[in-house]
Amino acid sequence: MKVFEAKPNGKYIARRQFSTDDVLDFATEIISQRFMRGESMSSPHSTRQYLCLQLADRPHEVVGALFLDSQHRLIGNEELFQGTIDSASVYPRVIVQRCIQQNAAALILYHNHPSGIPEPSSADRQITERIVKALELIDVRVLDHVIVAGTASVSFAERGWL
Repeated sequence: MKVFEAKPNGKYIARRQFSTDDVLDFATEIISQRFMRGESMSSPHSTRQYLCLQLADRPHEVVGALFLDSQHRLIGNEELFQGTIDSASVYPRVIVQRCIQQNAAALILYHNHPSGIPEPSSADRQITERIVKALELIDVRVLDHVIVAGTASVSFAERGWL
């Protein structure tokens, strides 16, 4: 990818050559700055963008959480479980423990589908329900569960499942 500079005569000259990786690195840096500790997680769109950049190229399933305070500001982002190309073992107990350690009031669950298809499976829905029930016991609210597959994503909240 080339970046062009306009000259006063209306012509453009190439200023610097950027690779696709350079552009992705720049985008990741910009979005990561938006998700620094203390930033409010009020935009579902930017949250999905951030997660897509973090997970799009993973060859195996990764399950994690964005831990939030009572004002939905980011406390931390942790990848909690890693799996194979089509599954990951998820333990609600571990998520409860991390919420307590992080002093989280809310969280956004996420995981990727290396298959490239973001559609939630019945197992995805079942584990989400188990996690929601476990976290209700300690007054931690699950705001969303986002599934990422490449640049596509599905939000449980947007589908009315949370």
